[in-house]
Parts: sequence; C-alpha cells; structure tokens
Amino acid sequence: MTENASPTPARKSALKRNLPLIVILSVAVIGAITLRDVLNFETLRDNREALLAFRDVNYLVTALGFMAVYVLIVAFSLPGATLATLTGGFLFGTWIGAALNVTAATIGAIAIFLAARLGLGERLAARMETGTGTIKRIKDGIDENQWSMLFLIRLVPAVPFFVANILPALVGVGLFRFAVSTFFGIIPGGVVYTSVGAGLGDVFARGETPDLGILFEPFVLGPILGLCALAALPIVLKAVRGRKGI
Repeated sequence: MTENASPTPARKSALKRNLPLIVILSVAVIGAITLRDVLNFETLRDNREALLAFRDVNYLVTALGFMAVYVLIVAFSLPGATLATLTGGFLFGTWIGAALNVTAATIGAIAIFLAARLGLGERLAARMETGTGTIKRIKDGIDENQWSMLFLIRLVPAVPFFVANILPALVGVGLFRFAVSTFFGIIPGGVVYTSVGAGLGDVFARGETPDLGILFEPFVLGPILGLCALAALPIVLKAVRGRKGI
C-alpha cells in the first residue's frame, strides 16, 4: 500500500494565499441562499419603527453598527447592498447617509480586492507583464489608462459592483488607485440611492415600494454618462494621437 503524499510547500502556500478568496466566495454562496429572503425591502419596512427608535437613543452606535454590516455585505458579496444603501438614507438622511454608505462600501470593496489580489491577482498580473503579443498589449493598455478605466467601471451602472472589485485585482492595479477611484467613483450612484432611502418615510406611509429605477432616469443618468465620457476622454485622446491604447 502507498501512503498519501503530504501537500508540498508550494501547494500549502497556494492554499494559504487563496484562503481569503475561498472564504469570501463560500460565504457569498451561503448568503445568497440563506439571506435573500431576509435582506429585503419588506424587512426594512416591518422593522422601521424599532430601527428609528434605537437610532434616536444610540446614534453613534447605530452609525458604527450600520457601517460594519454594510462592510460585511460588500466584502462577502452578500445580497442586500442596495437595501443597505436605502437604509443608510432612511436612518441618517441623504448627506450623512451617503457619507456612511460610500465609506463602508469602499472599505468592503478594498477587502475583497485584497483577497482577490493575494489569491490570484499578483500571479496573473505577473504573467501578463511577462507575456507577449495580445496579452502584453492589453496589460500595457490597462496600465497606461488605469485611472480612466477604474473610474469608468465605477461610473457605468451596468458594471456589477462585484466585478468592479475583482477585475482591478486581476490586472495589477495598486491599492491606492483602487481605493481612491472606488470612493469617488461610487459617489454619484450612492447619493442617488441614498436620497431615495431618505424619502422612504413617505413611501412607507403610502404603502408603496421605492423606485429603484431612478438611476436610469434621464435627469440622473445623463450627468453620470457625462462623467463616464469625461473619464474616457484621456483614452480617446491617446487613441486619436496614435498612442497605444487598449
């Protein structure tokens, strides 16, 4: 009989690097199954009076606790990110709520970005850097336009938040650029949804549900698309001038 070979140091190291990402993905799957019927608009509606009463007595604790929950939702890609944004507006108003929402979402995004970069990103980016042909050109194009690309994937409403957190880690984006572009890039959409949350009191009183399609209304989508065009301008200028683009 032959004994099972023990894991090699290389395999142990790979498992250790990938462990944070494995945990995040596992929790995300479990959360999608177990929490989708809990973290919803009806839960907020049914518990709104208790939440407001607790906030009135424990404002700072409520704010810190809310941010902690929001960070966990984003970091583990759990369902309920939109509900959390609405809750921030409902509990703290548009501007304080937006500040809490954007800060917590950025912290959560940084957590999953670091997990992805530790597990896969560093090796993949290194392979792209030492590659040749099309792969090398793509990597060079991304490097030349990192700021523009990072802001674009944050501003374009069609890009899922999870994808915008993972993709930069896989192409070697630095933490500082990721954090700055995430914080400022999610402000427009964050303020819009937080303002919807701030008006939930009237929505509850009418027995209605909030209009989450407001982000795609012309008066909101127009300025966001304008910001997208501004972020893409350096890429366009480089292409027009004949420089290497993506």
